[in-house]
Amino acid sequence: MSEPGTLAPPRRDQALALTTAFLSLFSIVGVALYGLPFFYDFFVEDLGWSRAQVTSGNALSKLLVGPLFGFLAGVIVDRFGPRRLMLAGIAMAGLALIGLGGTTTLSAFYFFYLFNALGYVCGGPLPNQVLLSRLFDKGRGKAMGFAYLGIGIGGMLVPLLAYVLIEQFGWRLALRLLGGLSIVLAFPAAYFVREPPAGGSGAPGTPAEPVSIVPVLKRPAFYLLAFGSMASIGAIGGTIQNMKLYLALDKGMAQGLIAQVLSLVLAGSIVGRILMGWLADRWPRKRVMLLVYLIVAGAIPLLAVAPTTVALKIAGFLFGVGLGGDYMIIPLMAADLFGLEVMGRLMGIVLTADGVAEALVPMAVATIRDQTGSYTMGFALLVTLAALGAVAVALLPGRRPAGPPAAAESGDGPDGVT
Repeated sequence: MSEPGTLAPPRRDQALALTTAFLSLFSIVGVALYGLPFFYDFFVEDLGWSRAQVTSGNALSKLLVGPLFGFLAGVIVDRFGPRRLMLAGIAMAGLALIGLGGTTTLSAFYFFYLFNALGYVCGGPLPNQVLLSRLFDKGRGKAMGFAYLGIGIGGMLVPLLAYVLIEQFGWRLALRLLGGLSIVLAFPAAYFVREPPAGGSGAPGTPAEPVSIVPVLKRPAFYLLAFGSMASIGAIGGTIQNMKLYLALDKGMAQGLIAQVLSLVLAGSIVGRILMGWLADRWPRKRVMLLVYLIVAGAIPLLAVAPTTVALKIAGFLFGVGLGGDYMIIPLMAADLFGLEVMGRLMGIVLTADGVAEALVPMAVATIRDQTGSYTMGFALLVTLAALGAVAVALLPGRRPAGPPAAAESGDGPDGVT
């Protein structure tokens, strides 16, 4: 790969890894994560739950699962590779949707949402980021961008598919069918993918002696990256989790029209992933990350105040562009600043922190709406968070400093641009 004296991975392994990452992210993030909020208003209307209760499933599950399992998942990936963790995550996320389709009580709702969050930790961005980072060097940005298209395509298709399924079978069976589909699509590819060598060397699947992460934790850049990521991901999660409730229950839009808007958000994310992946291989990645965060901060108020349907669709598409680049650029920036040997544990910490923000912010926005009768203050909170994330990214170093092996021996160029 990038280390002198090591062989580049076979193209067949790279192609299968790309396919696996694409389908895994399609199912676990595009369908299971972004698909669920499309069903929130049905829980509110049919079961009489409040907005805060419906969004609290996402909050409680992430707060429990993230801190308990996020770093552990990173340790497992660094030690044994991502494949087995991905298989477990795909199965759990799909089964969670099937369970949510039959739930009638809050306790069951929380249980299956917790199962869904565990599937996300085990089979979502973390193992896929490590899988691709270990198998790709110079084309890492394009590879990550292609794989993350799975999120955009899955998220773009699921509102339209869910709308059709709901019209034909009702929302409960529709949710179960989506869960089964996610397993059928992603599990086979993850089963056959080969474990990549840790750190770009050694035999695939061979447990590696982990490099210490302590030097990374002593660097201010780590905390800036973690905070910036938390703030921006929190703003995105707060927007996504409340958008269906806002458009359906507050603005009274028809289900079909909402499906089109949400589909455009994820269509925009496809453009964002392609564009930002392309830019990440050509520009300093700090600049790309800052651009992504500024797009997110600018698009959220446009979603809140769009005066016409056309304006709302345009705002949704722009928000999607920022969303598409956000999740993808974080591991690229982390690899540049800190290297590949600590990637699993590092992203385990960052994604755990992101999960906390992604849990608390949507519920906070929904609670503000329940208490004030308006989303105005909630949207102001989202914009503030997105702006703070951009400030944190602006303070990141543009070049990776020389230092301990965890930072200096990943095989990338001295400026972190592969």
